[in-house]
Amino acid sequence: MAQLVNYGIIGCGMMGQEHLRNIALLPDTAVAAIFEPDADMAAKAHAIAPDAILVDSVAALLAVEALDCVLIVSPNFRHVEQLEEIAATRPLPLLVEKPLFTDPNDVTKLAAFRDAYPAPAWVAMEYRYMPVISSFLSRAAEATGGIKQLSIREHRFPFLEKVGDWNRFNRYTGGTFVEKCCHFFDLMRHTLGADPVRVMASAAQAVNHLDETYDGETPDIIDSGYVIVDFEGGTRAMLELCMFAEGAAYQEELSAVGPAGKIEAFVPGPGRFWPAHLGPAPVAKLVTSPRSPQGPVTHDIPVDPALLDAGDHNGSTFYQHQRFVALVRGEADKPEVSLSDGWAAVALGLAAQESARTGAAVDPRRWM
Repeated sequence: MAQLVNYGIIGCGMMGQEHLRNIALLPDTAVAAIFEPDADMAAKAHAIAPDAILVDSVAALLAVEALDCVLIVSPNFRHVEQLEEIAATRPLPLLVEKPLFTDPNDVTKLAAFRDAYPAPAWVAMEYRYMPVISSFLSRAAEATGGIKQLSIREHRFPFLEKVGDWNRFNRYTGGTFVEKCCHFFDLMRHTLGADPVRVMASAAQAVNHLDETYDGETPDIIDSGYVIVDFEGGTRAMLELCMFAEGAAYQEELSAVGPAGKIEAFVPGPGRFWPAHLGPAPVAKLVTSPRSPQGPVTHDIPVDPALLDAGDHNGSTFYQHQRFVALVRGEADKPEVSLSDGWAAVALGLAAQESARTGAAVDPRRWM
């Protein structure tokens, strides 16, 4: 019988509840304690994990003796202060949701945390673990003969409502290219195996949230744009984002091209948003297109329906936790997504935000 792993969870809003549902699917794994200050969200979380105790602070959570690890799913702008509190109080193995940080002024604090934290710290980058993207990553080098160009398109729904509407403002999210798109910047680095050297972006708040006000203030988050990234070694990547395109069959499309051919991944959005009158939701697809002999081949990459029901990320949250729990048990020697990985993804997002604002190319290494 495997060692029982008990989680403590900080933050159980929409994404935290997805984590709870996926943790419940893992054998010999439980949630021992939850800190969620919003009463409605806490009640929903407790309904999913009824054996967990509800506490009223991070300190109270860390005092629960049974904990083996901590998961941070709080609003973006709380991550750094909570990392510091955990480090000072009880440094357990950590899984912290993206983005790792939002404020460029926090890089000194993060460096101190990284250099001194004695336990494993893993940044949650669920997109790596979507089955179709995992297949894309494992086959891209062979299918392309070495990637020269990588593009990622996300056409999706607008930002959903969050507690206190914190995700409507750049000062809390870090900006859309940080909050949402750090996933894609992480995929770029991971796929290409290189670090970025220059970022150019154009973006706007074209459609979404313009008729909303919160305490007399209109949201300032962008909803669409393009980002081009140059990498060491001469490879380049592009992101296309549109957050008023939920009518599309696929939410994310990845394309890598090299001298031998092309490989593409097509990822459907959350099944709960797919209109019932259209029939079954789309299935993720992987397409390989060699240059010679020509002939695209399409592979369906289905996901276990139980995993699709447990969250909005094409099964990836389950597979991420599966690997994280193995790390906590000592069956792996290091996190698959390091603090440095999560940090670099945010640096790229910050560079994209600044480039879109100024119209100038930006070197993301200033924040790395």
